[in-house]
Amino acid sequence: MYNLSHFKTTDPHQVIRFMEEHPFAMLMGVDKNNQPVATQVPVFLDEKDGQPVLTGHMMRQTDHHKAFLENPNALMVFTGPHTYISASWYPDPAQASTWNYMSVHVRGKIRFLGEEALLEILERTTNHFEKNLHAFSTITTDYIQRMIGAIVAFEMKVEKVEHVFKLSQNKDPQTFQSILTELDKGDANAVAIAHEMRTLKR
Repeated sequence: MYNLSHFKTTDPHQVIRFMEEHPFAMLMGVDKNNQPVATQVPVFLDEKDGQPVLTGHMMRQTDHHKAFLENPNALMVFTGPHTYISASWYPDPAQASTWNYMSVHVRGKIRFLGEEALLEILERTTNHFEKNLHAFSTITTDYIQRMIGAIVAFEMKVEKVEHVFKLSQNKDPQTFQSILTELDKGDANAVAIAHEMRTLKR
């Protein structure tokens, strides 16, 4: 991670908001043979006994499940919009082009949970993302039982949080505005980054 002070926010709520708005995180670890494993999972950020925790579920008997049984240390990466920034947009183009993006890295230890917790997480996940279009209560008991045998719930206590919100904070006001003008003409990622640049600048 590029741990540069000018690509940070001093408001922890902005980091929390980012994680909650981008809950499909990349969960990474290392197995007993020091081989990396990774999978993307939807997670929820909560507080338990005064400590932030991330909860979610994954498939059983996969490389990542087996890896975390052996080694609980985990890194979870939350990513959002990103876009290329052309130096041709700068008032002084004799500089390098770059990339604007947002990323949060969370470190902690994975702990697997029981069937009751799994059912709660499945119900919460379904109801949260479905927005009342398809309630968990409509799923048959037989189907739920088959799911329970194939997946497992987990909890990760948050030990360390780092972030990079690289949004042209190191540019002078004229260059910053020029970048915004060009991004507003771009695709969905470019427009999203422009929005985040304006939000962080407030």
